[in-house]
Amino acid sequence: MDSNALASSIVLVCRKRPIDAPMCTRRDFINTLKRELKPALAKLQASNIAPVDLAQSAIGPGMGVYSRYSKVLEADGTPMSVRSALQIINQELDLYFNEQDGELDKESRFCVELYTQCAFNDIKFGEADVLARAKNTSVDKLRADGVLYSEKGVVHLLTREDLPVEVNKDKGIWLLTQQLTHAMETDGVDGAAKIVKEFFTSEPERAKALAYRLFTLAERRGWANEAFAYNSLIVAWPDVQSRAADLSAAWNNAEQTEIWTSGELFSGEG
Repeated sequence: MDSNALASSIVLVCRKRPIDAPMCTRRDFINTLKRELKPALAKLQASNIAPVDLAQSAIGPGMGVYSRYSKVLEADGTPMSVRSALQIINQELDLYFNEQDGELDKESRFCVELYTQCAFNDIKFGEADVLARAKNTSVDKLRADGVLYSEKGVVHLLTREDLPVEVNKDKGIWLLTQQLTHAMETDGVDGAAKIVKEFFTSEPERAKALAYRLFTLAERRGWANEAFAYNSLIVAWPDVQSRAADLSAAWNNAEQTEIWTSGELFSGEG
């Protein structure tokens, strides 16, 4: 079918504001927004809303703060416009994702910063070295980890097609995110699920969170294919988790059967 379809349905519920609603200052508005928007965004992510719809969805809780006041006063005493309120909400959305970078391992933080600056394109070794040192890592380590090309004074992130296929749980969230995204691109839900089933920790969920961040970066820079890849992974995430659980259950059943059969044979030989 050649028709467009929305990834998500976003509904804004409007309620009449009390006639005695208070006024507030710009600073009070921003402080309240910081306090309330972050848990609202975390809830939206947990509900697996598509990254392409997250910015629009953030309008709801953000405008909920703005509209509870009869007026939000700027520093000069004039009422804040809806346009200004939306700009502030988008700024807070950016800060939310930037704060998530702090939860990444240092190598992944470097990769995110390099991706932000030049995607998978070349950068001079000296510039990459300064960036790596700032993140308390090194170009040589990232090259050894298999996520970076570094030859003849030129450095760039390896594309997903050139990354190691084998999943290594000690090589950071950046690599895992790219491997999951590539598996989704090439083998669909089954491919990503085979990776997820190898983990019994929170790394896959952290990789999903990074995919949200990378989608936002790619979309704002007009990297359409990149944005589409990360969006596809997150939209399919419930199916990936379900399939991974099925694969794990099948593996456990097969292992138990093998143990039972081996024990029976051993008893028979005795």
